[in-house]
Amino acid sequence: MAVLLRARSAEAAPASRPKLWRPRRVLVTRSALTWAHGRAMAERAAALGAEVVELKGDRLTGLNDEADARRAYVQAKGTLAITVASAAKRRLQPIPPSADWRFDLAEGCPAHCQYCYLAGSLKGPPITRAYANLPEILAELPAHVGQGAVTSRMAHRAGEGTTFEASCYTDPLGIEHLTGSLAATIEHFGVWDADVQLRFTTKYDGVEPLLGLAHNGRTRVRFSVNAAAVARRFEGGVAALAARLAAMGRMAEAGYPVGLTVAPIMPIEGWRDAYDALFADAAAALAGVPDPDLTVELITHRFTPGSKTVLQGWYPGSDLEMDETARTRKLTKFGSTKWVYPKAVMSDLRATLEAQVRHHLPTARLLYWT
Repeated sequence: MAVLLRARSAEAAPASRPKLWRPRRVLVTRSALTWAHGRAMAERAAALGAEVVELKGDRLTGLNDEADARRAYVQAKGTLAITVASAAKRRLQPIPPSADWRFDLAEGCPAHCQYCYLAGSLKGPPITRAYANLPEILAELPAHVGQGAVTSRMAHRAGEGTTFEASCYTDPLGIEHLTGSLAATIEHFGVWDADVQLRFTTKYDGVEPLLGLAHNGRTRVRFSVNAAAVARRFEGGVAALAARLAAMGRMAEAGYPVGLTVAPIMPIEGWRDAYDALFADAAAALAGVPDPDLTVELITHRFTPGSKTVLQGWYPGSDLEMDETARTRKLTKFGSTKWVYPKAVMSDLRATLEAQVRHHLPTARLLYWT
């Protein structure tokens, strides 16, 4: 895998203050405190002014204090739990079409996206759980090198090596100022003598602590973006779209492979112009980077009956479209129902957005459409 280490431009504009989550309450399990990494997380949270509660055991308590779904949601979203990933949680899972394998540094996300794909996927209140036993988590990875079914086998992505996705169930950059797990993992991949790549997606912009790391080109950071109107209406508690694109530019200047995860794509009013503007802005953010290593992933909006129920409880006033009569029913790989856009709409969206990517970002690799 090519080594991509560039010095940051001395003339680059300074970043604005990044969007940082500050949990109101932090629950720390007894086992988490036996790990230096867990103790460091608790210390960082206390320094930010959070109420840190050291539990007597490993069971998380006090998470369902509110009978009202919305109030329970608000309480949970302000809570960070520092715990230990069990052997079952550390077991890697295939994660097509993004990467060969998924591993979790944490579960849950501090953002408030009204289309949240974690709704219905993670059980219990939507707290964020960060794992203290990072050395055990990373120790699971080597046995999977060369064993995946995506980049390990697909000719058009073979140059990525065996890929490990760290943002399936969380936004690791959104909690990095509390956990330090992402930087440690990037450095782990940077010195790993194997054909591997770490991947993560984020809606945050606090990349400064990552810029000087010895990543050795083995971490691809993808920024989750959308048409400006979608971002304004449905994404809360995250960095502004312009700030995300600027952060992508800074990461590319630091030699990181970067990417755009455009999700969830929606055929809103004026969507053609809206997505065209998004790709134009992305191109502008990378204009000062010579030959950026850029990928694009295009993901349309879909929902399940379970996620719809959960989201309507969390965001009762949302105008997010989840009308089954305007959708086509499909089955997930587990045999459950999901609702996607009709074939004609999907075809129009795909043809238009792929053409826009080729126009504004001609050197980008389109990884997949879904």
